[in-house]
Amino acid sequence: MAAAQRTVPEDRPVHSLHSYFIRGGEPKIPILYKVERERDGQSFTTRRVTAIQHGRAIFSLAASFQLREQGFTHQDAMPEAKGPEGLLSEKQWNEKAGDRVPEPFRTIWQTRDRPFEFRPVNPSNPFKPESRPPHSQSWFKADGDVPESPQVRAALFAYATDMTLLDTCLMPHTVSWTDPKLQAASLDHAIWFHADIDPGQWLLFDQKSPAASGGRGMNEGKVFTQGGTLVASVTQEGLIRYRT
Repeated sequence: MAAAQRTVPEDRPVHSLHSYFIRGGEPKIPILYKVERERDGQSFTTRRVTAIQHGRAIFSLAASFQLREQGFTHQDAMPEAKGPEGLLSEKQWNEKAGDRVPEPFRTIWQTRDRPFEFRPVNPSNPFKPESRPPHSQSWFKADGDVPESPQVRAALFAYATDMTLLDTCLMPHTVSWTDPKLQAASLDHAIWFHADIDPGQWLLFDQKSPAASGGRGMNEGKVFTQGGTLVASVTQEGLIRYRT
């Protein structure tokens, strides 16, 4: 999304994006982002981005940008949820687990610095999960200073929304992330931006999974400010393949 934004005037913020994860990427290998200028209209601008590694596409994204304008306004009400104050972060919950966390999860969950802090409202035991309805809530915000740039804030927010969604579709199935038989990965991801977003402030990520089938789990999320403003809607389907 950041690559697409560099080809769009600043007075046209992103209002939606649709993306597909095609192949696994290698974090130590440079990625080429190819941006195609599909349309520059009076109100809307459309861009398509392909992420290329080793000469092959590993990710594709279509994003639409809109000139700011006024219009009709309504939104869903903010659901009930405990506030972020006093809740433990995911990292703190995992630190309490100590040596029970196997590698590589121990490094990822306990010691590695993470750019966002997530505080689950109703945490579950990640090692012995109990079957629960596929609904979860987490507060999240950037762990550090956030620039004033709306483009950077939107990109940071998009990054954060890829986290925790797959947890939701696994809730009814009592499968731990540490189970070696589980193969899980994001397949696609879509965001609709309803308002300007400040990821440096606490945001409530209210998530549900309406269905799972064929080794895939569907997830939907709504993101609210502490004041109750619905700032974005998110959907993601993920691979949740269990090898018996």
